[in-house]
Amino acid sequence: MLSAQQLEGYIQQGLACDYIRVLGDDGTHFEAVIVSPAFEGKRMVQQHQLVYQALGDRMRAEIHALSMKTYTPQQWQQMNAHA
Repeated sequence: MLSAQQLEGYIQQGLACDYIRVLGDDGTHFEAVIVSPAFEGKRMVQQHQLVYQALGDRMRAEIHALSMKTYTPQQWQQMNAHA
């Protein structure tokens, strides 16, 4: 069974992240917040595709569901400036 920490590591191996937080406690369903400069200039679907690409076959084999919120570093900074 996959842990949230393992999933974070898998994403970070394939995608440069300024911030990442993965939550999930059943081993197959996860929620993630991912901030990466690789998301600059990309639409949300393209950002999610980058994460899926980083996960490769694990998305089909080990992970049943992954809910993502993806941000560029600038979006993340603006969001947290108002918090």
